Amino acid sequence: MEELKQRVEEKHLLVNRIREEIGRVLVGQRDLVDGLLMGLFTKGHILIEGVPGLAKTSAVKALSDTVQADFKRIQFTPDLLPADLIGTEVYRPKTGDFSIKKGPIFHNIILADEINRAPSKVQSALLEAMQEKQVTIGDTTFQLADPFLVLATQNPIEQEGTYPLPEAQVDRFMLKLVIDYPDRNEEKEIMRRVSFDGSPAVNQIITSTQVDELADLIRGIYVDEKLKDYIVDLVFATRKPADFNIDITEYIQYGASPRATIFLSLAARAYAFLQGRAYVTPQDIKTVAPDVLRHRIILTYEAEAEDITTEQIIGRIFDSVEVP
Repeated sequence: MEELKQRVEEKHLLVNRIREEIGRVLVGQRDLVDGLLMGLFTKGHILIEGVPGLAKTSAVKALSDTVQADFKRIQFTPDLLPADLIGTEVYRPKTGDFSIKKGPIFHNIILADEINRAPSKVQSALLEAMQEKQVTIGDTTFQLADPFLVLATQNPIEQEGTYPLPEAQVDRFMLKLVIDYPDRNEEKEIMRRVSFDGSPAVNQIITSTQVDELADLIRGIYVDEKLKDYIVDLVFATRKPADFNIDITEYIQYGASPRATIFLSLAARAYAFLQGRAYVTPQDIKTVAPDVLRHRIILTYEAEAEDITTEQIIGRIFDSVEVP
């Protein structure tokens, strides 16, 4: 444990350096930055939701600039085709055969900008890539680069020209981060930077090899058996709330999948690492759980009719499941 603690303290210096670099172009949004760092260090895909103009794209671009890896931004539009994303077979008349033209998904960090503005057939093209880290074009399967990370932004589905993401794809995102407007002081600082200062360059801080090392380190963060039971209880409470004496069964159509258990354990470890600790506390789990669960709980029509939100459901579960 002492050796693990020493390694965490040593590697945690990278976290502060990355935060400083991102802070050169991004004002505030500490929760967003921490969520992106958790995704980077665990190689988990991140979905960011917020109204236009909240620097979602800028945050992802700033994070990618701190990593020595290939980055590609893909703008999702209603006329985008799956072949525009993963690639296609191209016929060569001279030789009479087909060659493979790879798409932009063959990069380390993918910014899927406004992902819910493309129809479901395009979004579904990401399913194999996000889960198996591979892409099939024609009869040939290609392994994707390591690390491979999808950082997607989306506007609230109530906005014009948006399509809801398929549940199978949403479940592949480790976290769904919901961001809000900056406060008054932050907005004033944003105005000052945009009006008078040029955009500063972001320096590369971490290599892909170091990302691999951090991923291995985070998986070794200590989680007590009682906390593992707590994680399982939280997920099971979304499926069978009556077993925990929570009167919300009529509001939940589908509970969280086993991916929620995996990602909640991994995200709690990553959050503990961001705080410079070699062990997970119950508060770590409660901090990251809303981001892990909010997109995995499918509500019923009764919940929508009564304006019950997933955040309220998660709050009821927190209040009822015993904390070790």
